[in-house]
Amino acid sequence: MTLTNKTRLFEIIAVLITATGRFLFIDYLNWRLPYISIAIILWAGYVVYRSRTTAGILSYWGFRKDNFRRVVQLILPFGLLAACTFLSIGWYRGTLNITWHFIPVLLLYPIWGVVQQFLVITLMAGNLQDMQLPGLHRAGAILLSAILFGLIHYPSPWLMSGTFLLALFYGWVYLKERNVYALGIFHGWLGALFFYTVVGRDPFIEVFGKLLGLSR
Repeated sequence: MTLTNKTRLFEIIAVLITATGRFLFIDYLNWRLPYISIAIILWAGYVVYRSRTTAGILSYWGFRKDNFRRVVQLILPFGLLAACTFLSIGWYRGTLNITWHFIPVLLLYPIWGVVQQFLVITLMAGNLQDMQLPGLHRAGAILLSAILFGLIHYPSPWLMSGTFLLALFYGWVYLKERNVYALGIFHGWLGALFFYTVVGRDPFIEVFGKLLGLSR
């Protein structure tokens, strides 16, 4: 399998466009559900297209199951520590807001988590490393991807700092093992817990509130 830097650059630009679109469609227009739905559909379509035109691309990207258990064992201690930290911060700040909405978010968020890991870690960190740009090594690729992930969550300082730190760890794990599924699931679960504890927000209402006629 041969991938050109031109293709990698195209993917990086597409990720940046998707990321900046968040500020327009979510922050300005408040179209959270349409934005997430369209992003998932378009990028899923791209994955299917590339899987049919480039042999071995899915495994290269990290859509694989052979090392799933090993990656879970690698990130489980970090995940448990992060969960305890989130609960402690939420208790201290008085922002614990866990309701029954937490359950559907816990089930659905990993889907969006896989997409986010694919975009920010696979296509950003992975491509930046594999492009072998002069002076840009693995640590630099991880750092740039983590900075992007943090900036996407502007202006919340808690979300920006939390996602930045998580992306540093996720980037290291991904470039070591390359498994999007495990990282996406953990991203979804930890992200859900982070919202309902540290941030004190209800993403279920934010995403499905208008559709279900629920108030924020």
